[in-house]
Formats: sequence, C-alpha cells, structure tokens
Amino acid sequence: MLDSLAWPDGARHVDTAAITALVLGSGDPTAADAPTAGRPVPPPQHRLAVAQTLASNTPPLVAGTAGQVFATLAAVAAGDVATARVVEPHLDALTILAQAGVEVPAGSTWGVYAAEAPGLRLEARDAAADTDAGTDTDAADSVVLDGTKPWCSLASTLSHALVTAHVGEERRLVAVSLRQTGVVPHDDVWVARGLPDVPSGPVDFTAVRASAVGEPGWYLRRPGFAWGGIGVAACWWGGAVGLARVLRAHAAARPESELLRAALGSVVADLADAEDALAGAARQIDDSAGTTDDSAATDDATDWPLLAQVVRSRVRRAVDAVRTQVVRSIGPGPLTSDPAVAARVADLELYVLQDHGDRDLARIGRMVLERGGVSW
Repeated sequence: MLDSLAWPDGARHVDTAAITALVLGSGDPTAADAPTAGRPVPPPQHRLAVAQTLASNTPPLVAGTAGQVFATLAAVAAGDVATARVVEPHLDALTILAQAGVEVPAGSTWGVYAAEAPGLRLEARDAAADTDAGTDTDAADSVVLDGTKPWCSLASTLSHALVTAHVGEERRLVAVSLRQTGVVPHDDVWVARGLPDVPSGPVDFTAVRASAVGEPGWYLRRPGFAWGGIGVAACWWGGAVGLARVLRAHAAARPESELLRAALGSVVADLADAEDALAGAARQIDDSAGTTDDSAATDDATDWPLLAQVVRSRVRRAVDAVRTQVVRSIGPGPLTSDPAVAARVADLELYVLQDHGDRDLARIGRMVLERGGVSW
C-alpha cells in the first residue's frame, strides 16, 4: 500500500494488508460481531474491538513513530472509513494521556472532543469551589463541567473522552467518564447518510466531574496537536485508496475501456501526491526525534501548525478528486447495489469535511503572511 520513497523506516514495518484484513473481519480481533460475507460493512462493536486491538500494538504518536502511526491509520481506512473514524481518536487520546502521564483505565474506549460551535460552550470550574457537584474535592486536578459540547462522536457508546472546556479565556483539556449522571448525548440529531454508525451529536454536561489533563492551553500548544491533525489526513488518504481499488477492479473487468484506464491513471496520480505529502510529513516528524519535546511547546524551528494544515489541504484536494473521478467512472450501479461501496463514498465525503476548505486555505495564507514558512 505504501509507495512513496519519503516514508520513514517505521512505516515500512507496518503490515498494512493484515490491518485491513483485521478491519474487514478476516483477522477477527474478538469475535462473533465481526463482519461476514453477507455484511460487508463492519458493525459498530467490531470497530471498537479493532480500536482496542490496534491500541495494544501501536505506539503513541511521537517523534520517531509518526510513520508507523500514519501507515496504520491509512490501512484501517483502506478497509473501512467508519472504522478509521473510531480508531483514530482512540489512539489520539491514548497518545495525549501518555504524554500527560495519566493512567488509562483497563478496557476503556476513548474519544476526543475539541470542536467548538456558535452558541454552545462548555465551562470547567474548580471542583473544590463546588461542594454540590459530588466530586472528589481532595484531588487538585478535579473540575466540574457544565454546558454543551458539539460534535461528540460515539458519546453514547464510548466509556471516556478527552474534552476541551473553557476556563476563562483559555481552553483546558479534561478527562471525563461518559458513564455518569449529568452526561446526556443527543444521538437523535445525527441524520447524516455518511458515517451513520458514528453519531456525532452534541452532549450536555450538567455538574459532571472530570480531571484536568495538563495546564490550560497545553493541549492546543503542543506539536502533537498538529501531528494528530496529519493522522486524520492519513485516514482520508487510506479511505481514498480503498475507493481507488474499486475503480481498478472495474477497469480490470473492462480492459477495452480507454476511459476507465484514463480515470485510473488520474486517480493513481492524485493518490501519489497525497501520499507524498503524508510521507514527507511523517519523515519530518520522525527526524525531529531528540530535538522535539512533543508533549509541550518547543524551541524546534519547524512550524508544525503550518505544515499540518498544508498537508491536510493537499490530501483533501486529492481525496475529493479521487472520489469524484471514481463515482463518475463506475456509474450508479455500485452506489445503489453494493453497500460497502455506497458506504465508503458517503463516509469519505463527510469525513473530509473536517477540513474546512477555503477557510483552511485562508488560514495557510494568514500564517505565511504573519510568520513566513515558505522558501519562495
């Protein structure tokens, strides 16, 4: 699956075929809930089992492991986009908790909820000042959460989440059990046709106890925040690889079709561009090992937020082009009769909208004007 010469050595050691097989069920991590030939789209509980299985043998995303982590995420998405949408935040949360030195409860499953939305705000206050909240006021890092957090994927399914909450003018990361009184997910508002099994509605928090993770602002300032964003782009690319395989099969079945060959050639070029962006970023991160403390702000000269946004925008452009080309080339048949193909197209279309298109391109332009970052 990995063709770019830019990938660091760690990526080369990832058995991407075995990971994709695990996602699709032929590598069965647990069980009975694994997908079968009659159900080509993995069920939700299988996806959680995959996340926990991969967490046991995938290292935290730090300088020196980026190639391995990005290749793993891409291989997951090549098997099933929705599974990648479950696995990526679980692994991201474990990385963050490891960097912060926070112990992870055995068997727990995690999400990361850091999005904001107009009119919604989640506040965190010191638990010691709120004797009615039922919190452990002896713990110096205990906080109480009140308010609403948007875009909380699988909040009704996961056991825990890392959530950003406002403390004055800053945002602070907290770890919270989602299985306590006062946590109310709203899965009912999720009507998306893409990622329907990964509901990402808002969650209301009322006097909910949580534990602070790091100092205010730490989560957003560390290089790992930017690196995690590139990990999401690796999922987008992997999802597009899976879609390109559908087109390749169609072209192989109709070797006389010059149009299908041309479409396949276009997709090959687009995927290579996206892979080079990811592989180059992974090498740059891994080459910084020994010079970058990824758990905090550093003196490293690399502008990680700029790098991450450029990579994400490059991958988004390529994935959009691949999806458009594949759908146009294979026609309506697979989209109306093959549940795996229909799910992949819809899931990928929604997933890449985590990139904000022109708004994020404007962000790149603003960063370059304010602090440089390009050699020309």
